[in-house]
Amino acid sequence: MKVTVSGATGRVGRHLVAALKERGDEVIALSRDPDKASEQLGVPAYAWDLKHEAVPKEALAGRDAVVHLAGEDVGQRWSTEAKAEILESREKGTRNMVHSIFETKPRPKAFICASASGYYGARGGEPVDELEPPGSDWLADVVARWERQAETAKVGIRMVIVRTGIVLDAEGGALARMLPFFKAGVGGPIGSGKQYMPWIHLDDLVGIYLAAIDHDRFNGAINACAPEPVTNKRFAKALGAALHRPAVAPVPGFTIKLLYGEMSQIVLKGVRMVPGRAAELGYEFRHPDLDEALASTLG
Repeated sequence: MKVTVSGATGRVGRHLVAALKERGDEVIALSRDPDKASEQLGVPAYAWDLKHEAVPKEALAGRDAVVHLAGEDVGQRWSTEAKAEILESREKGTRNMVHSIFETKPRPKAFICASASGYYGARGGEPVDELEPPGSDWLADVVARWERQAETAKVGIRMVIVRTGIVLDAEGGALARMLPFFKAGVGGPIGSGKQYMPWIHLDDLVGIYLAAIDHDRFNGAINACAPEPVTNKRFAKALGAALHRPAVAPVPGFTIKLLYGEMSQIVLKGVRMVPGRAAELGYEFRHPDLDEALASTLG
């Protein structure tokens, strides 16, 4: 397979590129620093500033799939400037990608775009699958606008949107930020602890992207999360057990709000997102159990 990956040096991108290389696929990376990306990943790389320019046509022409992962990190304090960057990098960056695809001959066969569980907003304890509409908060609006840009690619080529939950990765993201506290024995549930956390092992997220690249039956929105989302309290207990540390000291919601401002809603307000289409599409999770998934991630 011939695959082009934007955001290839990010957490998910690095692992996806490694998996593609391992099975013998031909990979091209898109990066603001192509020399560094090529050296780090061991693949050809082209320069792309996602907000300000088109993708080089030679990086897209005749590819079996283009995987678009690039975008500003949501996991930061949402200042006015940060919110503008988060929105613009996703909306304008995806628009530039799709326009470049349309202008390329021959066009790629598939466009696979990252998305997020934030699409659904805060939904409480009711299971939420891909048929549910978007939420109404700021992040849900950002993700919905991001997806609308991606959906314009479905005219003429196969298009997949991967709505991702909390990725279990000890080297980055939400889990990496939790680890120092839990290792010190001062971790615990956040806020009420009743909010749901749709989680997924990094191996399974990469697996879903590989399946989306390989199989024509993958199309439209797909929830990338393990079959059994858990509450924050259950997650904290499992993480403490995996580290052989107590995990009973609750972290007050106001403390999280002081630390992270508006961004705190991601951890204080949950969504019980479930992978409604995964079984339908034939994807089998390698790590469906949280305790085993944490053991694997931290092993």
